[in-house]
Amino acid sequence: MNQFSLDRTNIAGVVLAGGRSSRMGRDKASVPLGDRTLLQRVIETLAPQVATLAVNADALPENCDRHFIPDIIPGKAGPMAGIHAAMVHGAALPGATHVATVSVDSPFFPHDLVDWLAAAVDAPQKIAIATSESRSHPVFGLWPVTLASDLETWIATDEKHRVRDFLLRHDVTEVSFPLRPTRASLLDPFFNVNTPDDLAEAERWLKVLV
Repeated sequence: MNQFSLDRTNIAGVVLAGGRSSRMGRDKASVPLGDRTLLQRVIETLAPQVATLAVNADALPENCDRHFIPDIIPGKAGPMAGIHAAMVHGAALPGATHVATVSVDSPFFPHDLVDWLAAAVDAPQKIAIATSESRSHPVFGLWPVTLASDLETWIATDEKHRVRDFLLRHDVTEVSFPLRPTRASLLDPFFNVNTPDDLAEAERWLKVLV
């Protein structure tokens, strides 16, 4: 039997930017970090890794010229609703079998994220998600677009909407990413900016990146 090999030249990418941002007090996508917004930084990192790039949000972010895809499932069903929209979007693209998702509030994620995730996919229906320091980061994942219908059903029937519960239904591999060296210390590449204090810490990390 031939071993499955994922075509890495046709992976769609989607930035998940539809969170409530309640702890930040304003839309995180438009929050400035250094000389660019969080959304601009995440797009710059993801765009070279994928064939196409779209942004999932409640409304088209200001000054964003990327393809915009809102949630299809109503009711603010959490990040899995964004992942579902990403799957449906990817399924409509010619030849795309998988979609890579990243979160808008993690500006330091790896420049080779998609390659690492794709290398771990050895079956058509396998999901690959990122981990660091033994913690999983499932919004940083590579998803088969054929799972869109199952995800829609799960969101409609599962009251808790916990990502890990959906993953338990499927073949999943976790890909461990190393900490990122800086001039100060090691940085978790999936450090996320949820609060103004997190943003201040991100500014400090930005100054010591190598």
